[in-house]
Amino acid sequence: MPLNPATSETTTAFKSDLEDRHLIYDYAVQPCSSNNGREEKWRYEMWFYSASRIVYAIHGGPMAGRKNFQAATYQCIRPGELWQVNWLEETGTICSLVYDLPRGKITTLLGFSRGHWERSEEARGDKRNPGDLERWRGLARIGDQRERVLLSEQADIVEDFWGSGELEGIEEEWETM
Repeated sequence: MPLNPATSETTTAFKSDLEDRHLIYDYAVQPCSSNNGREEKWRYEMWFYSASRIVYAIHGGPMAGRKNFQAATYQCIRPGELWQVNWLEETGTICSLVYDLPRGKITTLLGFSRGHWERSEEARGDKRNPGDLERWRGLARIGDQRERVLLSEQADIVEDFWGSGELEGIEEEWETM
């Protein structure tokens, strides 16, 4: 069930609000000990590819250099205003993103697996490379559910357009996990 609820209203809203939409956004990460007391910009790129898939790339922050695509579920909170998108990564990381269309904001909760968080360099690469995918799957086996790192952040959208941009397309039947 990639679209929730799957009604004629939400299907129509998805087509006009999200389908084939491409966002580039920056998280302004506040100063803390892990970034030496400096504010940082973490740049992410998200393409809402279809009603069942997302494609993304990470350009800044500890996960920079990651290119991925995932099976996703979309939940319409308010057509034309708020959407929630959720997915599980092969690294064991749980992702939940809320897109506030009128305000141009992204709000996320990420539940990083211990392996993904502690070995972020190993989470880099491109899922289309079988070696990268297998390495990422190995990250999910490090630690257990209680050792997740929860990260809640908000981002400002800096670009909003339709189409692939510089991201590569995928086939719907490609394995995501």
